[in-house]
Amino acid sequence: MLLAVDVGNTNIVFALFEGREIKSRWRVATDPRRTADEYAVWLLQLMQLQGFDRKAVSKIIISTVVPRAQHNLEVLSQKYFGLDPLIAGQAPVEWGFEADVDEPRSLGADRAVNTVAAHAKYAGDLIVVDFGTATTFDVVDFNGAYKGGIIAPGINLSLDALVTAAAKLPRIAIAPPRGNDRRVIGRNTEDQMQIGVFWGYVAMMEGLIARLRSEIGRPAKIIATGGLAVLFDEHTEIFDHVDTDLTLDGLAILAERVSDS
Repeated sequence: MLLAVDVGNTNIVFALFEGREIKSRWRVATDPRRTADEYAVWLLQLMQLQGFDRKAVSKIIISTVVPRAQHNLEVLSQKYFGLDPLIAGQAPVEWGFEADVDEPRSLGADRAVNTVAAHAKYAGDLIVVDFGTATTFDVVDFNGAYKGGIIAPGINLSLDALVTAAAKLPRIAIAPPRGNDRRVIGRNTEDQMQIGVFWGYVAMMEGLIARLRSEIGRPAKIIATGGLAVLFDEHTEIFDHVDTDLTLDGLAILAERVSDS
């Protein structure tokens, strides 16, 4: 079995694969100070509770946008699984696509893994929208080349900034006003905030995608991933596919390529 570890700025996701099928996944808050022993106490208990033997793990692959977290995850792999992990983007786990941008080395591992997975799973020109700590828009052409994209503040970051900077504004949930109410004239402070944050974010997303499509100049499929993709999909027609496992699938594809090489 493959253990894929996706380290984001907010959360780390551990997923067990059998072939391309995810058998189970677990999530923990990202904390670069967490030691290998702390990971092991948490992860090995969860694996045992669901009937998975650590000895069944024959390969581990790690993708991280938090460099300080990498060392302890490598120690976890070596100490508790007896394996040297593959690190996405480092030999022998090469990306295998052209990064047609000014600074290819600055491309984040999460966006590179999404590029690999999106091109492998979907045909044609693509725009990958990943709802994470930041919301990223990545353009992948029909040959699988990464052409660039956009980084915008994630909706939770936007809300945190608003509430922190305005002392009298309350904390609200990330949700459309009153369920499916599409009106945009708020009658009270909370409604006005939800309209501004939620529908404002939908409008930003739809507007940027329209601009990207215009600049690409060819039809492009929109692939949405990340924790909030399902929520936004209920309130916009812009997405062609919602693929919440895109990054994890990309890690499995990269690990497969190393086996096949």
